[in-house]
Amino acid sequence: MTQAKDFAAGSIALGAVVLALKLAAWWVTGSAALFSDAAETVVNVAASVVAYLALRLAAKPADANHPYGHDKAEFFAAVIEGVLIVVAALVILQHAWHTLLTPAPIEAPLMGMALNAASTVLNLGWALLLFRKARNFRSAALKADAHHLVADVVTSLGVLAGVVLVIATGIAWIDPAIAALTAVYIIVSGVFLIRDSVGGLMDAAPAEEIVGRIRDIVGLHAEGAIEAHDLRTRHAGRLTFLEFHLVVPGAMTVSAAHEICDRIEAALKAEMEGLMITIHVEPEGKAKHRGVLVL
Repeated sequence: MTQAKDFAAGSIALGAVVLALKLAAWWVTGSAALFSDAAETVVNVAASVVAYLALRLAAKPADANHPYGHDKAEFFAAVIEGVLIVVAALVILQHAWHTLLTPAPIEAPLMGMALNAASTVLNLGWALLLFRKARNFRSAALKADAHHLVADVVTSLGVLAGVVLVIATGIAWIDPAIAALTAVYIIVSGVFLIRDSVGGLMDAAPAEEIVGRIRDIVGLHAEGAIEAHDLRTRHAGRLTFLEFHLVVPGAMTVSAAHEICDRIEAALKAEMEGLMITIHVEPEGKAKHRGVLVL
């Protein structure tokens, strides 16, 4: 988690550099499209700060008031980031409308495009790194940050294409039109991010292939038991909570049943990081003849 915080701090530093480049590009050109790109980057910097604070909170150990830890702070951060994205898009739409009513030629376009292109390259490289680290750390906050940067890269490419089109055609209204399209794309990105983060807050289950793999491992390593049923999983940041009922023969000793549980837990944790496992042992009279049948 300390490493995840370090990368979140790196996002803040990089975001400040990228923001400076994009503000300079807008300043020298006066382009509404380049303004939209800079406005989105303001949100990215704010989102990186939120991600860093969330990771600091998520790293705190469990306590009396939070016995399951603080990992869900990352999902709250991702929701906040999604809201910030939507707010930025509304600001961009307002500026695009104003520019459409009072269009002006783009000044020093080559300088502005060069500054914007440099910032785009920086964003792309850092986004690819963050995606890899988000998978390694199972960090919702870093993943959200990476998605922001990818959205920034896409909009930057669109903006650059729009500026080239304005220069080539001399049609001034193309500039605010590109800004408006950028805003729509940003809104969609923010809505999807909020949806995914709310799923985490609502204890959504992991992907079906992950649940299926858990069931397979339980079935392979539960020799001596009869069945496992009522298997439930949920994500909480980098942790996955798993619980199920394990049915064993009524005559089996507690020690033998505990040995089966230990074997299952060891097999699951060897393949999947961040698992918190709870197994409730039941006698054979409680069998439901469904779930994971042990052969």
